[in-house]
Amino acid sequence: MNATTTSTSAPAPAPVTVIGLGLMGSALAAALLDAGHPTTVWNRSPEKAKPLADRGAQVAATPAEAVAASGLVIACVLDYDALHTVLDPLAATGALAGKSLVNLTSGAPEQAEEMARWAASHGAGYLDGGIMTTPPGVGSPEMMFLYSGSEAVFKAHRATLAALGDPLHLGTEPGLASLHDAALLGLMWASFTGWLHGTALVTSQGTSAEAFTRIALRWLNGAVSGFLTTYAPQVDAARYPGDDATVDVQIAAIDHLIHAAEARGIDNTLPELLKSTMERTAAAGHGGDSYASVIEVLRDTRR
Repeated sequence: MNATTTSTSAPAPAPVTVIGLGLMGSALAAALLDAGHPTTVWNRSPEKAKPLADRGAQVAATPAEAVAASGLVIACVLDYDALHTVLDPLAATGALAGKSLVNLTSGAPEQAEEMARWAASHGAGYLDGGIMTTPPGVGSPEMMFLYSGSEAVFKAHRATLAALGDPLHLGTEPGLASLHDAALLGLMWASFTGWLHGTALVTSQGTSAEAFTRIALRWLNGAVSGFLTTYAPQVDAARYPGDDATVDVQIAAIDHLIHAAEARGIDNTLPELLKSTMERTAAAGHGGDSYASVIEVLRDTRR
């Protein structure tokens, strides 16, 4: 009896269309090409497609040709007005029916929700996305890409989306990715500015930015990340036990920062803002609570 063997192989990379070839759109298309996906691209200014064409991308002459080439269409254009300018004429002809539209155009959560309704009305599955990196980071599995909207679309195309970065599905509400994007950018800017204020302070007396940053990263990755993981369940429970350091203690501590910066001619706008927020928190009855209680003031702008 002859034994027969069967072999299984991974499915071939799926074809993808990328609409919009700015710095980010070009990086998206390049990452897809690197992962072996047959990639069709379109851009209003066709000359931007040449470097991708040289790498094997198919350059569509029109948006209709681009959309027809793939079941998965990734859009990354200037804004939602530009997106509608490109897609509205196609929707009118039924060209989007049955397509999966992944929108990586930056916008507000409400715009994502409207876009999801619009896509559904034209027979397209919809995912909204937030790119949590700059173009050089696209393609790295360490970089997060946030998605929200159709779970079916996400599951069907997860392997393809993984070519861009680590894909995280946040839920079926289309605006969640945009909302998380805004929240994370706020965290980034606050962190940048706090680091720069501290850097200005220590470099005023000869410490290099690189030397300070090594210490700052150890502090952020250790103690500060520990505070965040401790405070998160406090926020969820709306209970803020002040068993590590109370708001009143933090108010006293920030005065030392303000004094040190003032003595060295460093702008104190940021720490003064932080102190004011802490003082409003204490005035609202949270002086003996943990710093996490500041969220009660942030949530209520009447205070």
